[in-house]
Amino acid sequence: MAVYEGVCRQCGRARHFEFQMAEEIPPPAPAFGGPEPSRIIDPGEYAEVGYRVSRAACLELLNRPDSEHHKYRAALAYALAAFEEVLKLVPPGQEAIPADAFTSEAGKTRYRNGPGKFRRDLIEMDIDSTRQVLADIDKTIPPRD
Repeated sequence: MAVYEGVCRQCGRARHFEFQMAEEIPPPAPAFGGPEPSRIIDPGEYAEVGYRVSRAACLELLNRPDSEHHKYRAALAYALAAFEEVLKLVPPGQEAIPADAFTSEAGKTRYRNGPGKFRRDLIEMDIDSTRQVLADIDKTIPPRD
């Protein structure tokens, strides 16, 4: 169990959060968690992170020479980790994340605005395309001296 306490900087209220931790050591960054789906962050929030970070990084890639693409690799790896978390929330044997998996206001809004974006096949396309961009970046990384 991990316990976090403190005072909110915005409203001044005391806050207390308890999280049950997995027994295994968390994977190294940029991964967010182990093989189990998150019970804390909903898929809409992970999707927001993945899309926001990958969109910003890809816009930079379009406006930079290939020799600078390696500078955006970490951001895209982070976006990939977020998309992989979204996929974990598709229940086994189902083709999409059910509406009740969205628990935050941001996640519920994202789901209402595009429930089809949370189909397994589309999430896998986001993962595959991000992996391809990472592979293309890896081809441009300058050799180390």
